[in-house]
Amino acid sequence: MSSQPEGINVANVTEWFVAHVPGLTLPLTFTLIAGGRSNLTFRVEDAAGRAWALRRPPVHHVLPTAHDMVREHRLMHSLGPAGIPVPRTIGLCTDEAVNERPFFVMEFVEGHIVRSAPEAEKAFDEPTRRAVGDHMADTLAALHAVEPGSVGLGDLGRHEGYIERQLKRWRSQYEQMQVEGVNHGGLVERVSDELARRVPVQQRTSVVHGDYRMDNVVLADDGSVRAILDWEICTLGDPLADLGLLTVYWADPTDATAVLGLSPTTAPGFSTRAQVLEHYASVSDLDVSGIGFYTAFGYWKLACILQGVYARYVAGAGAGDQGSVDAFPTQVARLAEMAAESLAATP
Repeated sequence: MSSQPEGINVANVTEWFVAHVPGLTLPLTFTLIAGGRSNLTFRVEDAAGRAWALRRPPVHHVLPTAHDMVREHRLMHSLGPAGIPVPRTIGLCTDEAVNERPFFVMEFVEGHIVRSAPEAEKAFDEPTRRAVGDHMADTLAALHAVEPGSVGLGDLGRHEGYIERQLKRWRSQYEQMQVEGVNHGGLVERVSDELARRVPVQQRTSVVHGDYRMDNVVLADDGSVRAILDWEICTLGDPLADLGLLTVYWADPTDATAVLGLSPTTAPGFSTRAQVLEHYASVSDLDVSGIGFYTAFGYWKLACILQGVYARYVAGAGAGDQGSVDAFPTQVARLAEMAAESLAATP
């Protein structure tokens, strides 16, 4: 039996696998997949080389409204039959006696998860990089075109007032996740107030992923999207919020600063941000002319999320993935500044 990684009760989880996954060859090995800084994802492999992915909440400092495994499992289970590329779900365990917290298991989708420009250059040639933007825009537009009630998700959340609710939620979580000695001078709160004053009319109610970006998708060799991952903050709401956040992450090579300094789209060959927006508009019936507000909202929300990640890491919730978080307070402040700049540039 493998050593016991933090976050996995190897004996209990192995017993659960035996009961729910036929044809296992024991023992199982559990490996934390690097890159996740919220819910934890483990690769589970049996002695014959078959692999699955297991998702569970962080080990420490879990907010009561976050990290809902039942919800994330439900979303993927519902969207797969509608043609949205998601991993096939295997099973859900809500018995906390098994592994301290609920968890679910899904297929392990092989492909490229690209987090930086060097990784993008290694994975794809320039023509394929150019295709990635169109594929990601097509996939996002397809998600937004799904009528929630038609896939059993009509009760996933309220249908109207998405941005207002998001502003309230993320501001509350930001305020709960303060860290002693870190002070942003009220900038995050001031941007929140200005966003609340300028909320656009919601054009449609869609399933909103909430964190749609390149390192939350698995890409095939041709640049198409094999699976969308990390559904933990998905709900119903304004689809342009997803598009705005995609523009936040989709840095152009000429940008002075990529978000978190790691944008793969700065590699040669990728579509520009404007081209991705244009392609989305060509395959969607939504008016994207007001995207500047949603870009500002994306920067601000990311600042709040990053503050929460930093607070959890300070509290020891890394579960072995102890990447440096020293720069996070500076990044939170810069994201809030970029949100303010985007709002100032938006009529």
